[in-house]
Amino acid sequence: MNKRAKKKKQNTLGEALMKVATGYSVEEVTEEYAEVDGEMKLLKRKETKKDVPPDLKAVQILLAGQETDLTKLSDEELLAEKERLLKELAEKKE
Repeated sequence: MNKRAKKKKQNTLGEALMKVATGYSVEEVTEEYAEVDGEMKLLKRKETKKDVPPDLKAVQILLAGQETDLTKLSDEELLAEKERLLKELAEKKE
């Protein structure tokens, strides 16, 4: 794998990790079909939007890349840091 491909893969993984760390929404479509007069006909179509909450483990992985030694933080301190980072990310998106 050349340097360019490796860099692209790292960027893609970083983006995916950031998405999981900050939470995201998924749109799901469910369709129900039945055979009517020898043809498949759509009976029901349901579209739903599901919100996936931020994942604390993904936040920890992102924070592990920082210079701060986070291994010594308590769960409460990690949650506070997570909230701080989520707020910072929300501000950057605006």
